[in-house]
Amino acid sequence: MTIEHARAHALPKPWGVDDLRPWNSAIRDGNAIGEIWYERADKSLTEPSLLLKLLFTSQPLSIQVHPDDAFAHSIGLPRGKSEVWYVLSAAPEAKVALGLKRRMTPPQLSAAVDDGSIADLVEWHAVSPGDVIYVPAGTIHAIGAGLVIAELQQRSDATFRLFDYARARELHVERAIAVANTGPAEFRIQPKPISAERTLLVSCPHFTFEKINLPPNSGWRLEANRETWLLVLGGSARAATFDVVAGDAVFAQSDVVPINTGADGMAGLVAYAGDSPASDLLRRAKHPGENDAGQAKAIQAPSLLAPSEMLPAHACMETSR
Repeated sequence: MTIEHARAHALPKPWGVDDLRPWNSAIRDGNAIGEIWYERADKSLTEPSLLLKLLFTSQPLSIQVHPDDAFAHSIGLPRGKSEVWYVLSAAPEAKVALGLKRRMTPPQLSAAVDDGSIADLVEWHAVSPGDVIYVPAGTIHAIGAGLVIAELQQRSDATFRLFDYARARELHVERAIAVANTGPAEFRIQPKPISAERTLLVSCPHFTFEKINLPPNSGWRLEANRETWLLVLGGSARAATFDVVAGDAVFAQSDVVPINTGADGMAGLVAYAGDSPASDLLRRAKHPGENDAGQAKAIQAPSLLAPSEMLPAHACMETSR
């Protein structure tokens, strides 16, 4: 049984930023920070299977691809890497790349990498706050400048770069082409409501990702039956024994996290292991600031999805920035 206030670990990146507010206010000693990883409070404990992070971009990231589990196992890695992005903020011209503009053969893709034309062959899309982009393993992708993104991924460092804007970092062209889907990819998925407080962003064989919006001065029980992460996006709350605001994260497993929201309520992202939404994830509980009318016992919010609608319409396929 575990409930922890997750540790925020900042990583310098050549494409990072100097100011992480409002997500983090720590002094950065002049280093541009590109990522914040949320880790368990004690790193010596069992490593989670999922990684929740924030990305901050002042320049485009490399054009890259991740392997699926089968290929990762073949080269001695514990797992592949599928991921999902939730756009927190975006400059007016901010874009992400997903897939190629047209189907290419492996030799054609290799030639495009050699002459640099790969940068013009990936399909760039404008994005706005609130957009959700699913990136299954095997999808060629990149993230442009001017973005803050919350990313959930399988915990893996299996990244194969195809193009890196002359940053003099290692490329992994042979492996990238071996695992890549060398054609167009489906872009942006449509979130689906589960209840008044829960919205399904994506579910796939490796994880489920939701957004929650809890009203002001209300009490809740987050049922973390599996590995579960909560990232606060706005408002405030008392989660178990600690106070959380935007940029704070909670890790829980085989436990129940009591959440009492503040005067502005609380919005957050919840990620957990499993390939479908947990029916008992969030239950209403009496809050000390509420009267007893209608609050005498916890109730489960009714689902707004029919069983056949629980997964996004597209197939969830398997296919250091």
